[in-house]
Amino acid sequence: MSDSPSYDLIVLGAGQGGGPLAGAAADHGLSSALIEQKHVGGTCVNEGCTPTKTMIASARVAHLARRAEDYGVHTGDISVDMKTVRRRKRDIVESFRSGSRSSVEDTDGLDLIEGTGRFVAPHTVEVTFDDGSTQTLTADRIVIDTGTRPVTPPIDGLDTVDALTSTSIMELGTVPDHLLVLGGGYIGLEFGQMFRRFGADVTLIDRGEHVLGNEDADVATALEDILREDGLRILNETTMTAVEQSDDSVTAHLDGPDAPSSVNGSHLLVAAGRRPNTDDLNIDAANVDTDRRGFVRVNDRLETTANGVYAIGDVTGGPAFTHVSYDDYRVLRDNWFGGSSRTTDDRIVSYTLFTDPQLGRVGPTEEQAREQGLDVEVAQMPMTHVARALEVDESRGLMKAVVDAQTKQLVGAAILGIEGGEVMSVLQTAMMGELPVTQLKEAPFAHPTLAESLNNLFADLDA
Repeated sequence: MSDSPSYDLIVLGAGQGGGPLAGAAADHGLSSALIEQKHVGGTCVNEGCTPTKTMIASARVAHLARRAEDYGVHTGDISVDMKTVRRRKRDIVESFRSGSRSSVEDTDGLDLIEGTGRFVAPHTVEVTFDDGSTQTLTADRIVIDTGTRPVTPPIDGLDTVDALTSTSIMELGTVPDHLLVLGGGYIGLEFGQMFRRFGADVTLIDRGEHVLGNEDADVATALEDILREDGLRILNETTMTAVEQSDDSVTAHLDGPDAPSSVNGSHLLVAAGRRPNTDDLNIDAANVDTDRRGFVRVNDRLETTANGVYAIGDVTGGPAFTHVSYDDYRVLRDNWFGGSSRTTDDRIVSYTLFTDPQLGRVGPTEEQAREQGLDVEVAQMPMTHVARALEVDESRGLMKAVVDAQTKQLVGAAILGIEGGEVMSVLQTAMMGELPVTQLKEAPFAHPTLAESLNNLFADLDA
């Protein structure tokens, strides 16, 4: 490698979109450089999906073990060894991370460069290595895939407290006595229920009228009811105004109509959102525009305001999901190498919240659909009407679908129930194939499965 090598493509960030894109470019004969500051695989493999879902699986086993007598099975006292949970998580992360790294290193024409990249001019990136040395790279195309990191909200005293993030909380070797969770989004809810099942008391503090502020109120309230049944204390419409720490406790001062003036806990998890990793990119040198929060502005073809510079994944401020980042990769791959003209406009966005039961969401909510001026009707059914859920004694939650009143096409859906993400994916497939719900109502799904319940969900809709 020369002192100032030139490439066809530079990708900043080896996440779930950046790594595959750099590999695809190399496979198509382009000289490619993949710059990664920390770990190949991005947030998903190292700090997000993989480790959290691994730990959630352990928490679910603990929950089912405590419920064993409901199924006629008798067990002894249930305890959780967090060191074993943590080791299992680390082993799986290392396996996935090593696989991602090997895939990159085994690709001819692709250089993995481990350091911190920043723009110094249009199409020019300077990499700083751990030893302080630097190297300048140039390329005709540059892709920004630097992701996001947890936000530290401006709360009085927070900088003096040993607060946990979504990353550091997974390294705890013991179960907290009382975990305070700031934030009622995906991260706060998953970790809150997880650690409650591990044995901690949990208090969740959220500013909104209900958790998951972008979800329909009836769905979010149903989830809150489930979490409260599991033993979480949820304080809605509550703001943490200040926080302080003593030797063995954290005191959060609160403001809310139904909240106490303060609450004490042994640990505090701050899950109040994420911010883009653009502040150290010197992005102005590349003539790339960002919004007021620092997210990179892109069009529907993932092009930034600078010619030949693109951005993918969470750093764009779009839906912050791994599968969306990977689909961004597909858009650029097909447009660059497949003669396509793909955009992100017609993408059907879905996600699964891995509480237990899961919340699978695809498309807009009822409220969002009506705000868009759509003429819709709603199909809704409690999970207590789902035979399979009753058979396995996991009948908490509900199914809700929003349907175009004229065409009977599915507009969006929320499945709060056992394997809600899998059932939601059936509906997403129907949306992708433009299959009307009248056909789902009559489809001969296998019995007894969860998908079969879609017959009943849509049974009362007019043909």
